[in-house]
Amino acid sequence: MTWGAVLWVFTAGLVTALATGLGAIPFAFLQELSPRTLAISNAIASGLMLGASVGLVSEGAAYGTAPTVVGGALGVGFIVLGGRLLEGREVHFGKVHGAGAKKILLILAVMTLHSFSEGVAVGVSFGGGQALAALITLAIAVHNIPEGLAISAVLRPRGSSLTACAGWSIFSSLPQPLMAVPAFVFVEAFQPVLPYGLGFAAGAMVFMVFFELLPEAYENGGATTVGLWVSLPLAAMILFQRLL
Repeated sequence: MTWGAVLWVFTAGLVTALATGLGAIPFAFLQELSPRTLAISNAIASGLMLGASVGLVSEGAAYGTAPTVVGGALGVGFIVLGGRLLEGREVHFGKVHGAGAKKILLILAVMTLHSFSEGVAVGVSFGGGQALAALITLAIAVHNIPEGLAISAVLRPRGSSLTACAGWSIFSSLPQPLMAVPAFVFVEAFQPVLPYGLGFAAGAMVFMVFFELLPEAYENGGATTVGLWVSLPLAAMILFQRLL
């Protein structure tokens, strides 16, 4: 193992992290920040997160079904505990405060923790050769773009700038280059924990969707509108992952 190989692994993880910021681009064309826009944005984020969760569970099950289920339960517990810790507290996130700020903090926390698993996946993949590593790195990088879109869909309608959307999206993926290197160096130690991390992210995302994002979406938008904007990104995300 050489320093050149370690640098290559870190660079691959950094590329996947930077790709997340591309998800903010569609919101450069979003001018109207009405309650209907907020509802549609929440619905889009919900569909993307549910689609990502399907892929995470499928990938985790390949490493171990039971650990994936345990990880999912821990992810749900994390969101419940986080919500209770924030309950009754005055939370601010830039210009956003109150319930909106809490949703932003929880989603960023989920996405950031989720990135640890993706970083491990990048590092572990390098143990299988350059061809496999390149394929996994490309897949995760492209997969990160709609994840950045999901984050921006929550941030942008609540007043965050386009730069902040891209910046926080990239921030949420910084664990990927940080975890890729140790996972590459100690591949045998990291591989058993991967299904727990993937399950954790899936459980946390699904819980956030059904108990945080969708209730607010239905409050500000009609059932047909919300259903449509959840279903289309969900189907597209699942198809997207299948093609990768």
